[in-house]
Amino acid sequence: MSTPAHFKSLIAPLRAAMAEFSEVGARAALGGVLAEDAQVRLSHPLGDMTGAELYDHAYAPLFEAMPDLERRDLIVVAGSDGDGGNWVGCMGHYMGTFAAPFLDIPPTGHLAHMRYHEFYRIERDMIIEMQAIWDLPELMMQAGAWPMVPSLGREFCVPSPMTQDGLSEHDPKTSQASHDLVINMLTNLSRHPSEGGQEIMQADKFWHPRMNWYGPAGVGTARGLAGFRNWHQIPFLNALPDRKGGTTGTLQSHFFADGNYVAVTGWPNMQMTVTGDGWLGIAPAGQKITMKSLDFWRIEGDRIRENWVLVDLLDVYAQLGVDVFARLREFNKARVPGRIPFPIGAA
Repeated sequence: MSTPAHFKSLIAPLRAAMAEFSEVGARAALGGVLAEDAQVRLSHPLGDMTGAELYDHAYAPLFEAMPDLERRDLIVVAGSDGDGGNWVGCMGHYMGTFAAPFLDIPPTGHLAHMRYHEFYRIERDMIIEMQAIWDLPELMMQAGAWPMVPSLGREFCVPSPMTQDGLSEHDPKTSQASHDLVINMLTNLSRHPSEGGQEIMQADKFWHPRMNWYGPAGVGTARGLAGFRNWHQIPFLNALPDRKGGTTGTLQSHFFADGNYVAVTGWPNMQMTVTGDGWLGIAPAGQKITMKSLDFWRIEGDRIRENWVLVDLLDVYAQLGVDVFARLREFNKARVPGRIPFPIGAA
């Protein structure tokens, strides 16, 4: 079988096991669907690993930090990309009591949430590739430990789709139209600034006037086209005018549609040069960088109403020579139990 429903059914036991997380249940569910030699690509600093290493390298530390960990999926979509690859994409939150440090992020003792976008490529009914961004900056912010610049957009716990149908089966007849709308939007977006000003993007043609753009922590959420332009697009395009991605450039993106939903993954799928000021407080020094962006769009009528975007911002900082975790440790070492080094006779 090669239907979206079939692909989603393959990961249903994994989703169920992680909804009521336990080591035994999660290990068994991963072993049932994730190939041991699968290529697993997680956001910085977790990095690349095999399927056999995933639990010990990523989930075990998260479960230790949140002993009552639970997975809450809000969107699950599936489909085939233009190269014949079969994908399932999930968006949701890992939630639990933040009781112990995770990757040196200090615990709060309170309920915490960390958004994830996770994509699984399936062959012969097994996951052979996983690409995932965990929004670690979101967890840092809840801990009062984010050491970088403030977000321009609004930070909050990103919601499920307005239509509450993110986990439903979707009408396959609308999938191609949804796919084409997003591709056309991205194609027009890429025409600016080389071919013209803001008008060349024809944003009003593609975006609903009450659209929500749910960006990664560190960028934040924006409401409507005015909010999107003010809090994300203008600073982004000013700083990175030569960006390529989605439908342009040499990097590969995998688009697939499931009814009114469209998803894209790529590792990385954007490339650009930091040539202007205004984005993330990064000094424009002509640095060439790439970005990993895992996105979901929801179409309403003939326009995009909601867009969930996660970018591996920690990897962007790392490419620029900024160790966000080193800065986090410096800012927060007084909160860690034990003595703070203070050399005798220091000036």
